[in-house]
Amino acid sequence: MDLTVLSTNLRRVRAGRKLSQADVAEQAGLSREGYRRIEEGIVEPRVESLRRVASALGVKADDLLVPVRQLRSVRFRAQKKMTSREDLLANVARWLDDYSELEGLLDRREPFQLAALARTLGGEKNRDIVGAAQRAREALGLDQHELIRDICGLLEDHGVKVFTPSVASEGFFGLSVGEGDGGPAVVVNRWDRISVERWIFTAAHELGHLLLHLDAFDVAQAEEDETQEAEANLFATHFLMPEDLFEKEWAEARGLGLVERVFKIKRIFRVSWKTVVYRIASRSPDSAKIWPQFYSAYKRSTGRPLRGVEEPQGLDPQEFSASASTPVARAAEEPEHLSPCDFVEDRLLRLVKEGVDRGEISIGRAAEILDVDLKTMRSVAASWLE
Repeated sequence: MDLTVLSTNLRRVRAGRKLSQADVAEQAGLSREGYRRIEEGIVEPRVESLRRVASALGVKADDLLVPVRQLRSVRFRAQKKMTSREDLLANVARWLDDYSELEGLLDRREPFQLAALARTLGGEKNRDIVGAAQRAREALGLDQHELIRDICGLLEDHGVKVFTPSVASEGFFGLSVGEGDGGPAVVVNRWDRISVERWIFTAAHELGHLLLHLDAFDVAQAEEDETQEAEANLFATHFLMPEDLFEKEWAEARGLGLVERVFKIKRIFRVSWKTVVYRIASRSPDSAKIWPQFYSAYKRSTGRPLRGVEEPQGLDPQEFSASASTPVARAAEEPEHLSPCDFVEDRLLRLVKEGVDRGEISIGRAAEILDVDLKTMRSVAASWLE
């Protein structure tokens, strides 16, 4: 047993769970001093003690004994300090390793089909961000009047892996991983207090970083760069709502009041009301007045103020489900709901099914890759149809 690996994993997982040493000791039935000596690598725990500690932390005992690959080519910025940052990165690394292993077993590696565009955009000075969004759509086979109905499938079909953990943090929406670390990949926080519309926008936002800011992919950098964030936001807005189509739909809705007009556009493009208002404000000479005007109009029409995290009439979580076995989550309120079925990353599921069908992986290994229990995995497998 490598006590250094065990110690590192215990510290990381405990911090990610926001537990104290006393909390873990109590739940594991150990003295606080006894647990401290295990976590600091002073003593080797008995098998039963390790099992109880793992149970208290909500992980498998074997996972505490395996070293975690350190990701380097990562763009991970959050609005607030996250105690779970290292634990999340470890989970992303494991997920990428499992994904890559399965691709290799099945000879199903999908090349990043936007790699050439990323190199071109990365070398340009004074980039045209709106033009970059148009070029990305063209590279993905989308014309300028085509709506994006399945952003996860679109990204996965062009070599971008999509991971959707649920992280209890209102300051973290997503991150991206470069090709050097098993990507490209986008990670979207699928926490139920964040709207489905925000999940979709985050996926497009992180794609923007992969295309525009590869030189800034450094896991050691945790502070947000306001310029790069603004560029990724602008990219995502025009990627999801191409200019000509937005202008057409906005003009056709001109007979509606401001709130109804914004909500109609958000439903058409499957984006949040904030994305639509941001777009309107960016094209108006009186941009500073648009936001208070919208808030006032919303209060007049509903009789109550609109909170910043609210998404009235938002998508339902069923429009964006992380896997076939994931239960429906409570979505943040977004006016005019989308659902989790609007955001389904299913390529890994297809690879798992193929791996089981071909005998390359067992049902048990499939459960590990999808992070579900064996009973759930057997139920999923029993429901598979050709």
